[in-house]
Amino acid sequence: MTRKQRRGVLIGTCLAVLAVAVGLILFAMRDSIVFFYSPSEVAAMTIAPGTRFRLGGLVETGSVVQDEGTAIRFVITDRAKTLPVTYTGLLPDLFREGQGVVAEGTLAPDGVFHADNVLAKHDENYMPPEVAKKLKAQGVWRGDEAAKPEPGGVN
Repeated sequence: MTRKQRRGVLIGTCLAVLAVAVGLILFAMRDSIVFFYSPSEVAAMTIAPGTRFRLGGLVETGSVVQDEGTAIRFVITDRAKTLPVTYTGLLPDLFREGQGVVAEGTLAPDGVFHADNVLAKHDENYMPPEVAKKLKAQGVWRGDEAAKPEPGGVN
């Protein structure tokens, strides 16, 4: 074999090993690549208690209840299903009923999601794209209407 052929074989072998490694990593992470699940997806799946994941949706109107200290209970909905959430700590300033939220935590055996981190939207027109897509599919998302400019005006 010439030097050029050996170099080509070495490069080809390295690329093949790299491709296999990337494939194995993606296969191992296939369930954790999802940014979050909606309440409907959680209801359809069988998630083992104690498994960490993110839950996204809208905070149901009238569901926020302040318990003792910094404990808070609320319900996350995607308009089809709901999931009760408990959280202990300070909520983001922009957290409120009817707004998009993503909570990180675990699902208890009793069906209550115990969040250890809550992320709220950061301005009046923002909604995580995945939540907006799911709400659009159900026909309840109206966020694009608010972002459209007025006829003859500037937004």
